[in-house]
Amino acid sequence: MKDIVYVALGGICGALLRYALSTVIPQIDGFPLPTLLINLSGCLFLGLFFTLALDPKRISSAVRIGIGTGLTGAFTTFSTFSVETIWLLENDRIAAALLYAGASLVGGIALSILGVWLGGIWRERSGSKGGQVL
Repeated sequence: MKDIVYVALGGICGALLRYALSTVIPQIDGFPLPTLLINLSGCLFLGLFFTLALDPKRISSAVRIGIGTGLTGAFTTFSTFSVETIWLLENDRIAAALLYAGASLVGGIALSILGVWLGGIWRERSGSKGGQVL
């Protein structure tokens, strides 16, 4: 039951953060830049966070599930990406749809890899031998 609370609290924060950013990042000529940047930053963050969260002595399971599943899950959005891609296609914006889908897929995987890599460096430098649990 506690896990549900952690996911819910993280989800509330992630959804609010996504909404706030989507109101300040402009769409450019109907291109869904807010969703693209939010999803790409979420990929980078999740790769980094889950690499750091491998050490249960440093990051508790409550924080891991609250931030990883709740916050990041609500912050990023595959469904909005899908609908926006369809909208671009339906409006004969084929090049924009391909750019959006390609940047989302390739960029998301690349930034996840970067996050994992950076997390590995961070763990090595901090000496992943325990320490305070978040």
